[in-house]
Amino acid sequence: MENVNATFQYCDQLVRDFEKVITTPILNKSSVYYTGVDLGTAYIVLAVLDENYQPVAGAYRFASVVKDGMVVDYIGAIRIVKELKQELEEKLGAELIYAAAALPPGTVTLDSGAIKHVVQGAGFEVTNVLDEPTAANAVLKIQDGAIVDIGGGTTGTAILKDGKVVHVDDEPTGGTHFSLVISGAYKMSFEDADQYKRDFKNHRELMPVLRPVIEKVSSIISRHIRDYQVKEIYLVGGTCCLEGIEDIIAKQTNLPTYKPQNPMFVTPLGIALNCTQEIL
Repeated sequence: MENVNATFQYCDQLVRDFEKVITTPILNKSSVYYTGVDLGTAYIVLAVLDENYQPVAGAYRFASVVKDGMVVDYIGAIRIVKELKQELEEKLGAELIYAAAALPPGTVTLDSGAIKHVVQGAGFEVTNVLDEPTAANAVLKIQDGAIVDIGGGTTGTAILKDGKVVHVDDEPTGGTHFSLVISGAYKMSFEDADQYKRDFKNHRELMPVLRPVIEKVSSIISRHIRDYQVKEIYLVGGTCCLEGIEDIIAKQTNLPTYKPQNPMFVTPLGIALNCTQEIL
């Protein structure tokens, strides 16, 4: 457990620093800025780091341009990324040139071109496209275990051995499915259910309703890790903000399950940490 605390100490500090610069950007000039673009099913997040790889600015917006890890609204995605880019450039008083992006594991050959073209279409020079769990591990720094990224549309699992990803997999089931269940149970629209889910005050009340979906996510994780000697699970992704989700996953998988204080911003920060000046 000591190692877990040490790992999350770095992760949580980086995320706290990022949360601060979303509202108050750091305006000290940097010789270069590295941007991580995270095209999520629910949110598009831009994380900007300076030449020392420290957070200096960030922005995010709710969007429905990606479904199950694939870009379904190409023009809409470009427009939002471009708007967020311009917003951050105005705040920083500097041009953001270099960006990296990521996608769910197992979709790299299918969709990396679309993701790259979205980021390029928004005016960035793309330096890297990697899978989300590998990006997340730049922040988590896990040596051995499974990183599980539960996003809006999919659950992605990456198994690490000696700090290297040895297996990745991704399956539909994520926050969208949680919202659909709430919508049905509470007789409310999908949009209202989605908002209801995001309010931490409702999490305890929602847990019995969402337990079957969380158990399905747990079974996906169990299936993906069964052929590997995984001893610990680490959760990232916006859906993991649900209070108590880690306890159910731990019970279902019989493995210690941990999550950082704010799992939503781990992957975009990891993408930015993987940004270099070598253009693809």
